[in-house]
Amino acid sequence: MSNQVEPGTIGGAARDQGIFGSAARDQSGFSSAIDEQNQGEQAALAHQVPPDWTPPHPFHGRPVSWVAVSIIMVGFLVGGLALVFGPTWWLFWVSLGLAAVGGLMSLAINIFEDWY
Repeated sequence: MSNQVEPGTIGGAARDQGIFGSAARDQSGFSSAIDEQNQGEQAALAHQVPPDWTPPHPFHGRPVSWVAVSIIMVGFLVGGLALVFGPTWWLFWVSLGLAAVGGLMSLAINIFEDWY
C-alpha cells in the first residue's frame, strides 16, 4: 500500500516538493523510517515471485473459433446492409441463415472453452 503521509503515491516520489520538503523531514527523522519500511515492502514483494517465472502466453482462441466468429459477423453485416440498401429480402434471409450456421458451428466446436 502506498504511504498516505507523503505527497507522492510511492514513498519518496515527491521527496523535495511542497511543504513536506527535505528540511521538514530531516528534523523529525520521519523520512528514514518510511524509507526503511518501503525497502522492506519491496524486498518482500521481490521474494514472492519465483526467479524462473515467465508470464503466461496470451491465448486468443483457436483458428476454427475465429472462422466461426467471422461467419457470424459477415452474416450480421450483410443482413444489416440488405435491410438498409434496398428491398432485398432474399439477401437478408440468406445472411440470417449464414449467421445461424456460424452459431451452430460455434456450438459444435465448443467455442466457449476458448477463453482460458
